[in-house]
Amino acid sequence: MPRRKTAPEARRSFLKQGAMGAFGALALPLASPQTRPAFLPASLNLVFQGDSITDGGRNRAQYYANHPAGMGTGYVHYIVTHLMGRYPETRWRCYNRGVSGDKVHQLAARWEEDCIQLRPDVLSILVGVNDFWHTLTHGYQGDVERYENDYRTLLTQTRARFPDVKLLIGEPFAVPGGTAIDERWYPEFNAYRFAAKKLAEEFDAVFIPYQSIFDGALRQAPASYWCPDGVHPSLAGCYLMAEAWLKGFFSIME
Repeated sequence: MPRRKTAPEARRSFLKQGAMGAFGALALPLASPQTRPAFLPASLNLVFQGDSITDGGRNRAQYYANHPAGMGTGYVHYIVTHLMGRYPETRWRCYNRGVSGDKVHQLAARWEEDCIQLRPDVLSILVGVNDFWHTLTHGYQGDVERYENDYRTLLTQTRARFPDVKLLIGEPFAVPGGTAIDERWYPEFNAYRFAAKKLAEEFDAVFIPYQSIFDGALRQAPASYWCPDGVHPSLAGCYLMAEAWLKGFFSIME
């Protein structure tokens, strides 16, 4: 039996794949239902956290696990349908708790109810674009230091309550050519991307390199196809995000 990867090894392996050409590597085929691999548990609490990209227009009244309307129409929907359709014998509970417009400190304000009480075995977080964007459009006075420190506090609190939780941290991204992206974003926005990667390394999380994935995708089609405003992905962009997330998920579960 091959040796199972440690969490840091799995994270490094996934990062290496991303660095070698994340877009070209995305090729998870559609699959019929299959027997659950031994490395996947029969029961699992999977929580998605973040802003509007994760929210995906979900119906917040339908907050129950696995509720179709509660998953939204974004990348989370793609992920959950894939996992539930592929492994029907599992008793997995998937929750989408993304909230449009949120910054890290707003996640913190609802963390007990929208994360801790759900007792996550796997926690996926994608947040950061509003922490920068709202400094341009909403008069927000935060900066990258607050973003990193608030984010670290959330992760520390979560690990203290659930030492074995598996973490996936999505890279904040801005797709060049999108209608909301202009010269004011650079180079300052890059610091938020780097901070998210730093935290992923610090907490042995899988880091999902969304920026490089979209940068690679632009070689095939323009931003209007993948992410029209540069922040909120299209159906095609959600597909790319879900494919990358699934690769990261399987790498940390093996």
